[in-house]
Amino acid sequence: MSMLFSWFILFWMFLLLALFAIGGYFMFRKFLKSMPKADGKSELDWQAYYIEQTRDMWTAEGLAFLNELVEPVPQLFRDAARRSIAAKIGELALQEKTDKITQDLIIKGYIMATPKRDHKWLIAHLKKKQIDYSAYEKLLKA
Repeated sequence: MSMLFSWFILFWMFLLLALFAIGGYFMFRKFLKSMPKADGKSELDWQAYYIEQTRDMWTAEGLAFLNELVEPVPQLFRDAARRSIAAKIGELALQEKTDKITQDLIIKGYIMATPKRDHKWLIAHLKKKQIDYSAYEKLLKA
């Protein structure tokens, strides 16, 4: 066996190990989300509940705005991101007992459902659309 082939096998072994670790990480995260909590429902069950309860509250403009906000998410993860953000928005809508999901609720839900690193993009997007985000400064800093 040549030395070049040995290095290739070693490289391939580490590459496969890294790819399995990355895949396993995402599978484990999904598994943890499907585990029931103290109330007997999992995170995914609650997401489905909030989405189903607020399905008729969404307007076409609200759905279009949500789709704009999840645009920077890679296509592979976009549906999962949209679903988790919509569930958080639905939860807020039910807490506030509103009859319609407004742009204000969408922005609040997006801020609460996304990691802090995504907030810079949100601010830039709101500036581009000329939407005042000063009312959300407290949420953005939390």
